[in-house]
Amino acid sequence: MRILYLSSDWTIGLFFIIWPILQFAAFAIASRLFDRYLTTESSLFKSGKWEQGGEIYNKLFKIRSWKGYLPDGGTIVRKDFNKKKLQSFSGAQLDRFLNESCRAELSHWIAIAPFWVFGLFAPAKAIFYMLIYALAVNLPCIMAQRYNRPRVIRLLTKKRQKQDIIENASVTRRG
Repeated sequence: MRILYLSSDWTIGLFFIIWPILQFAAFAIASRLFDRYLTTESSLFKSGKWEQGGEIYNKLFKIRSWKGYLPDGGTIVRKDFNKKKLQSFSGAQLDRFLNESCRAELSHWIAIAPFWVFGLFAPAKAIFYMLIYALAVNLPCIMAQRYNRPRVIRLLTKKRQKQDIIENASVTRRG
């Protein structure tokens, strides 16, 4: 419901001012959540069977060919964890990646939600365009997280199984 009637210039200007504020606010909200809320076991972040372990995103959208071009917002603002290039493949590093992947996905879901705000000062048809914009900007990032996470989970599972085998073998030798 439009409550402010502004000139076209002001309306367009507000689009360019408000969207970055909303994106940053979504990131700020997600970055303040405790890690325990951001687990791959959560229903929001768990892969569905239809996602085929993330491969559906490559089959339908060829994500492997373009995901490297997406920005890593976590390194832009916090500069503390790079999801694009892991420093190591240790269990702790992979666990942290999974946590930050959930945080990134949540921040993009939150960033889509306020598209309706533009209806307060723009014509009704602008709300539809703002939804399209929100989806176009955020869905590729969400897909990248949902594509990468199952792959990292598989790697971490194999790593832990291998570690269990090694530990069991050393216990058997001692005994």
